[in-house]
Amino acid sequence: MTSQVVVLERKSVGLAFLLTLVFGPLGMLYTTVAGAIIMLIVSSVVGALTAGIGLVVTWPICILWACLAAASRNRRAIATL
Repeated sequence: MTSQVVVLERKSVGLAFLLTLVFGPLGMLYTTVAGAIIMLIVSSVVGALTAGIGLVVTWPICILWACLAAASRNRRAIATL
């Protein structure tokens, strides 16, 4: 009988915050690829329509999403132990 062990790599919430603070939606690639793609599209459209002013709203959303994604992944990694 064999058993499978699933190991999820823990993600640093601090690093997720820093990467997203500096790189915006691209920094989200550290924690969530799908979220990064979504926010890249949203930020591009909002930035183009508002001459960049709308990024004041989308950038913090990216940061929050990345931090929550890292925390969620860490909770799932602990739950699988």
